[in-house]
Amino acid sequence: MIPAPRIRRREVPAHGPWPGHVPPVLQRIYAARGVTSPEQAELRLARLLAPELLGGIDRAAELLMAAIRENRHIVVAGDFDCDGATGTAVAVRGLRLLGARRVSFRVPHRIEHGYGLSPALVEAIAPTAPDLLLTVDSGIACLAGVAAAKARGWQVLVTDHHLPGPRLPAADAIVNPNLEGDAFPSKALAGVGVVFYLLLATRRCMREAGLFAGGEPDLSALLDLVAVGTVADLVPLDYNNRLLVSAGLKRLRQGQCQPGLRALAEVSQRRLDRLTASDIGFALAPRINAAGRLEDMGLGIECLLSDDPARARHLAEVLDGINAERKGLQQQMVDEADALVARWPAPDGALPPVLSLFDAGWHPGVVGLVASRLKDRLHRPVVAFAPADEGSDLLRGSARSIPGLHIRDALAAVDARHPGLIGKFGGHAMAAGLSLPRTGLDAFRSALEAQVRASLDEALLLREIASDGPLAGDEFGRELAEALRLAGPWGQGFPEPVFDNEFELLDFRVLGERHLKLTVLAEGRREPLQAIHFGGWTGTPPPDRLRLAYQLELDDFRGRRDIQLLVRHLEPVA
Repeated sequence: MIPAPRIRRREVPAHGPWPGHVPPVLQRIYAARGVTSPEQAELRLARLLAPELLGGIDRAAELLMAAIRENRHIVVAGDFDCDGATGTAVAVRGLRLLGARRVSFRVPHRIEHGYGLSPALVEAIAPTAPDLLLTVDSGIACLAGVAAAKARGWQVLVTDHHLPGPRLPAADAIVNPNLEGDAFPSKALAGVGVVFYLLLATRRCMREAGLFAGGEPDLSALLDLVAVGTVADLVPLDYNNRLLVSAGLKRLRQGQCQPGLRALAEVSQRRLDRLTASDIGFALAPRINAAGRLEDMGLGIECLLSDDPARARHLAEVLDGINAERKGLQQQMVDEADALVARWPAPDGALPPVLSLFDAGWHPGVVGLVASRLKDRLHRPVVAFAPADEGSDLLRGSARSIPGLHIRDALAAVDARHPGLIGKFGGHAMAAGLSLPRTGLDAFRSALEAQVRASLDEALLLREIASDGPLAGDEFGRELAEALRLAGPWGQGFPEPVFDNEFELLDFRVLGERHLKLTVLAEGRREPLQAIHFGGWTGTPPPDRLRLAYQLELDDFRGRRDIQLLVRHLEPVA
């Protein structure tokens, strides 16, 4: 049995003074996230960390500049997620802006090539005869692939943000803020952010060499893509990442974006002029990701690289269709995973601190979404496995974790204690990927459970909903909802505001057999409020007095200008 979550109100440190136009509610929200002055909330691109602070970037920039000057063939080797796709598009577009005339890209196919720069991907790239191979969002763990590329006489430049293993690839240059000893202050750059920084450094290198007689290119034109990849990869939105995302969102809202992103917003029925980080995470990114999960991420990258609006729209519609297919498959797999959990052989009904799930019919491109969904629901780390391909004895797994357990380090500890059990692995604190033989699944499940029991404080398995406190009766309004929408960007490590209040239930109805539509009344307010709780119908009517944890949102559906509460948790008032 999973205990119900409890609401915990965030601590609010001393803050201010703030300008009068900043609502007191927003002041306390900022302070609870470590932003205690107006200067810390100001997102000016001029405050971006300098590229030269990144280790290895000077050598990498010199390699790229030489390749551009000498008209060498540069191949960008991307990855099959949204960060890798946007990073590939940034690299290709940026290199062309810097004057490169021979640039192409290749992205691995999840089943045919596996993750990153594998020897199989090098073999597939070989007929194009690159002079320089630039990896994006991968490469730091691809020792065999880099060696295979070097054996062919290619230069290899690795840009990545994943945590390195005990050995580094024998590349000509490596740019990764997470290398041991790297002094770059922000370790949270996504892969797309790393390659954007490399382009900035390359432009500076070319400027100093006097190569911009006709004026230097404006690389800020790539920030829309940087914003999408950064939000999609769920890296923490520290100040530097918030600068990048805020600048990219500004371009998107002004319509100064790539035709592919405009088309993706249109097919997902999102207004560009009101786009938020949440829209990226729930609408744009899933459609790009769907290509890499079920088809070929080349489709997603083509959409992001197209300068023809009609072509971009066509590709966006194809991606929208693949995403619809992905949703259906994901729901089926989540239902099957729920059934596995319901049958879990636990004598006392308690689940272990980490779950490793497998079904022979699951798709390897969707297991990460299944792991994420169950992690959220069960509030414990989850690893979901699928056959690497049809009939294969090799399993591909995707892990998602909770705060307090560094899942990549947990896998490293299992690998150290049980050499040969895991084939390959890599990732971050909150997400990781791995492969292992099907015969090793039970041994892996036991080893990971033992590791997590030894390293995770059990109190962290109790789910909490962090709240920014209550709203007063006169604070429920469009003015505050609009201010909150524009005050972000909200995301990983800088969470969207959630409030909690007690309400009187006036009415309710069930929508689509699963969702609750509520009409409630807050203390100190005469007008009722509308609330929606997706997936909130349990078969039992809600209590007459209830406590809601909710987000305050604009409700402009069908032309109405109202607000609604998006319910995250509902409980009776004792």
